Amino acid sequence: MMFTFIDLFAGIGGLRRGFEAAGGRCVFTSEWNKFAQKTYTANFHDGRPPQGDITATETSDIPDHDVLVAGFPCQPFSIAGVSKKNSLGRLHGFACETQGTLFFDVARILKDKKPAAFLLENVKNLRSHDSGRTFDVILRTLRDELGYNVSYRVIDAGHFLPQHRERIVIVGFREPVPFSWNDLKLPEKGQRRLKDILHPEDGSEPAEEAYTSGAAGTVNPKYTLSDKLWAYLQTYAAKHQAAGNGFGFGLVGPDDVARTLSARYYKDGSEILISRGPGKNPRRLTPRECARLMGYPDDFRIPVSDTQAYKQFGNSVAVPVFEHVARMMLPSIETLLSKKASPERNIEMAEAL
Repeated sequence: MMFTFIDLFAGIGGLRRGFEAAGGRCVFTSEWNKFAQKTYTANFHDGRPPQGDITATETSDIPDHDVLVAGFPCQPFSIAGVSKKNSLGRLHGFACETQGTLFFDVARILKDKKPAAFLLENVKNLRSHDSGRTFDVILRTLRDELGYNVSYRVIDAGHFLPQHRERIVIVGFREPVPFSWNDLKLPEKGQRRLKDILHPEDGSEPAEEAYTSGAAGTVNPKYTLSDKLWAYLQTYAAKHQAAGNGFGFGLVGPDDVARTLSARYYKDGSEILISRGPGKNPRRLTPRECARLMGYPDDFRIPVSDTQAYKQFGNSVAVPVFEHVARMMLPSIETLLSKKASPERNIEMAEAL
């Protein structure tokens, strides 16, 4: 059974790829960053370019949908007492507690559109953000205010990719369903290594002009750190190691697993530096290698500068994780939609197509 979904805070479409792989059809996208919009539009050709600022979008302008997916940014919530709000004649509940945050827009869309299910993604530390207050408000809003059956799990992309990347995944269903994280079966960690995503530089891969060249497909020298930057990173690491801080660069080889790729990678690449052998300066990953490290296929178009590409992949979800979770959610989504089956739903699906 086909289902429809909307893609909020979409970035470059990682969540969309996951839910399309499970049979979903995207009917609405929101992403405010113009560079991410460019990459998204270059890779999804359905005539529905991303809308801009979701905070300026009325829910009446968003199509009905079965599933809401969102990788929303996390912000602190300012919680005021309900009794005080009542005395002032003001709103309370999620309309008060989440107002001014981007989660508020997720909540208002769930309230007005009432999709059968949702998936939200965020950094692992969302649970402890603002001393746990942020996560408490989110769960209370989703469960108590909006009436969803909610559960969550932290998943490491290292089960699918050669990268340690933990993210919290929150799922909810409008009615009780047999969905359980206890049924989550993940591949063993460490099966993928960096050699699986690095340019081989041996002629076995066609050159990609922006990143590699020549018959061997040699990585462009511009990705190799300059003497000055390499010296700075080594000095910086030694200084903090002496102080017991543990800060430093991440020097890795083909048989290693990388640290988390971050949006700051464009600055110096320090968290993932590829060794080029003794006596040689290491290099950054190319944007294509970053795409592979996040689970994007080689036909994924990268129409932006290296700086923007590094930011985009550093902010992206790990695609295979959400392909896995979307397929795990699918039986429960289908159960809820079968209850909803009606001539009206058939019209909705026809309009979505």
